[in-house]
Amino acid sequence: MSDILKVKIINQSGHPLPEYKTAWSAGMDLRSAHTEAITLKPLERTLVKTGLFIELPKGYEAQVRPRSGMALKHGLSVLNSPGTIDADYRGEIGVIAVNLSNEAYTIEAGERIAQIVIAKHEQITWQPVEKLEDTTRGEGGFGSTGK
Repeated sequence: MSDILKVKIINQSGHPLPEYKTAWSAGMDLRSAHTEAITLKPLERTLVKTGLFIELPKGYEAQVRPRSGMALKHGLSVLNSPGTIDADYRGEIGVIAVNLSNEAYTIEAGERIAQIVIAKHEQITWQPVEKLEDTTRGEGGFGSTGK
Protein backbone atom coordinates (compact mmCIF):
# COMPACT_ATOMS: atom_id res chain seq x y z
CA MET A 1 0.00 0.00 0.00
CA SER A 2 2.65 2.50 -1.01
CA ASP A 3 0.01 4.86 -2.45
CA ILE A 4 -1.27 5.77 1.03
CA LEU A 5 -0.18 9.23 2.13
CA LYS A 6 1.92 9.19 5.30
CA VAL A 7 1.33 12.14 7.64
CA LYS A 8 3.56 12.84 10.64
CA ILE A 9 1.62 13.23 13.90
CA ILE A 10 2.38 13.98 17.54
CA ASN A 11 -0.26 12.62 19.91
CA GLN A 12 -0.36 14.26 23.35
CA SER A 13 -4.05 13.47 23.86
CA GLY A 14 -3.81 10.28 25.87
CA HIS A 15 -6.25 8.72 23.39
CA PRO A 16 -5.70 6.49 20.34
CA LEU A 17 -4.82 8.14 17.04
CA PRO A 18 -7.75 9.06 14.78
CA GLU A 19 -8.62 6.16 12.49
CA TYR A 20 -10.95 5.29 9.64
CA LYS A 21 -13.93 3.35 11.01
CA THR A 22 -14.85 1.70 7.68
CA ALA A 23 -12.91 0.74 4.56
CA TRP A 24 -14.37 3.63 2.52
CA SER A 25 -14.46 6.34 5.19
CA ALA A 26 -13.25 9.79 4.19
CA GLY A 27 -13.01 11.15 7.73
CA MET A 28 -11.48 10.13 11.05
CA ASP A 29 -12.95 11.17 14.38
CA LEU A 30 -11.23 13.74 16.58
CA ARG A 31 -11.54 13.46 20.36
CA SER A 32 -11.56 16.01 23.13
CA ALA A 33 -8.20 15.98 24.90
CA HIS A 34 -9.54 17.94 27.86
CA THR A 35 -9.24 16.08 31.15
CA GLU A 36 -12.51 17.52 32.45
CA ALA A 37 -15.94 17.71 30.85
CA ILE A 38 -16.94 20.92 29.06
CA THR A 39 -20.59 22.02 29.23
CA LEU A 40 -21.89 24.24 26.45
CA LYS A 41 -25.11 26.15 26.98
CA PRO A 42 -27.39 26.71 23.97
CA LEU A 43 -25.61 28.79 21.29
CA GLU A 44 -22.39 28.77 23.31
CA ARG A 45 -19.10 27.94 21.61
CA THR A 46 -15.65 26.94 22.79
CA LEU A 47 -12.31 25.76 21.48
CA VAL A 48 -11.88 22.05 22.17
CA LYS A 49 -8.27 20.92 22.14
CA THR A 50 -7.41 17.54 20.62
CA GLY A 51 -3.81 17.05 21.75
CA LEU A 52 -2.86 16.33 18.12
CA PHE A 53 -0.18 18.08 16.05
CA ILE A 54 0.33 17.17 12.38
CA GLU A 55 2.76 17.84 9.54
CA LEU A 56 0.94 17.74 6.21
CA PRO A 57 2.85 17.67 2.93
CA LYS A 58 2.68 20.74 0.68
CA GLY A 59 -0.45 20.58 -1.49
CA TYR A 60 -2.65 19.06 1.23
CA GLU A 61 -4.99 20.45 3.85
CA ALA A 62 -6.88 18.92 6.76
CA GLN A 63 -10.56 19.82 7.02
CA VAL A 64 -12.27 19.76 10.43
CA ARG A 65 -15.96 18.95 10.05
CA PRO A 66 -18.94 18.18 12.27
CA ARG A 67 -19.87 14.59 13.04
CA SER A 68 -23.33 13.99 11.58
CA GLY A 69 -24.57 11.95 14.55
CA MET A 70 -23.55 14.65 17.04
CA ALA A 71 -25.23 17.31 14.91
CA LEU A 72 -28.48 15.37 14.53
CA LYS A 73 -28.79 13.95 18.06
CA HIS A 74 -27.34 16.80 20.13
CA GLY A 75 -27.08 19.91 17.93
CA LEU A 76 -23.30 19.95 18.39
CA SER A 77 -21.55 21.38 15.34
CA VAL A 78 -18.29 22.98 14.24
CA LEU A 79 -18.07 26.68 13.44
CA ASN A 80 -16.14 27.78 10.32
CA SER A 81 -16.91 24.35 8.93
CA PRO A 82 -15.01 22.96 7.32
CA GLY A 83 -12.14 24.48 9.23
CA THR A 84 -8.92 24.33 7.22
CA ILE A 85 -5.58 23.27 8.68
CA ASP A 86 -2.87 24.41 6.28
CA ALA A 87 0.21 22.32 5.53
CA ASP A 88 2.52 24.85 7.21
CA TYR A 89 0.57 24.92 10.53
CA ARG A 90 2.34 23.12 13.37
CA GLY A 91 0.17 24.01 16.35
CA GLU A 92 -2.35 21.85 18.16
CA ILE A 93 -5.50 20.94 16.26
CA GLY A 94 -8.47 22.65 17.87
CA VAL A 95 -12.17 22.29 17.17
CA ILE A 96 -14.47 25.31 17.48
CA ALA A 97 -17.49 23.48 18.88
CA VAL A 98 -20.91 25.14 19.07
CA ASN A 99 -24.11 23.96 20.73
CA LEU A 100 -26.95 24.74 18.33
CA SER A 101 -29.57 22.94 20.42
CA ASN A 102 -31.98 24.36 22.99
CA GLU A 103 -30.40 22.38 25.84
CA ALA A 104 -26.97 22.37 27.45
CA TYR A 105 -24.60 19.70 26.15
CA THR A 106 -21.61 18.27 28.00
CA ILE A 107 -18.56 17.19 26.02
CA GLU A 108 -16.93 14.43 28.02
CA ALA A 109 -13.15 13.95 28.19
CA GLY A 110 -12.12 11.76 25.24
CA GLU A 111 -15.48 12.13 23.45
CA ARG A 112 -15.47 12.05 19.63
CA ILE A 113 -16.49 15.61 18.76
CA ALA A 114 -15.60 16.22 15.10
CA GLN A 115 -13.98 14.56 12.13
CA ILE A 116 -10.91 15.32 10.08
CA VAL A 117 -10.59 14.81 6.32
CA ILE A 118 -7.26 15.11 4.50
CA ALA A 119 -7.63 16.62 1.02
CA LYS A 120 -5.32 17.51 -1.84
CA HIS A 121 -5.63 21.06 -3.13
CA GLU A 122 -4.20 23.31 -5.79
CA GLN A 123 -2.81 26.82 -5.55
CA ILE A 124 -3.68 29.28 -8.30
CA THR A 125 -2.67 32.57 -9.81
CA TRP A 126 -5.38 35.02 -10.84
CA GLN A 127 -5.75 35.83 -14.52
CA PRO A 128 -7.54 39.20 -14.76
CA VAL A 129 -9.91 39.38 -17.77
CA GLU A 130 -12.65 41.72 -18.98
CA LYS A 131 -15.24 38.99 -19.68
CA LEU A 132 -15.97 35.45 -18.50
CA GLU A 133 -17.13 32.62 -20.77
CA ASP A 134 -20.93 32.38 -21.04
CA THR A 135 -22.77 29.35 -19.63
CA THR A 136 -26.39 28.23 -19.56
CA ARG A 137 -26.58 29.01 -15.85
CA GLY A 138 -24.97 32.42 -16.15
CA GLU A 139 -25.31 34.48 -12.99
CA GLY A 140 -28.11 32.33 -11.51
CA GLY A 141 -27.43 31.24 -7.95
CA PHE A 142 -29.03 30.78 -4.54
CA GLY A 143 -31.81 28.46 -5.65
CA SER A 144 -32.00 29.57 -9.28
CA THR A 145 -31.89 25.96 -10.56
CA GLY A 146 -35.18 25.10 -8.84
CA LYS A 147 -36.33 23.07 -5.91
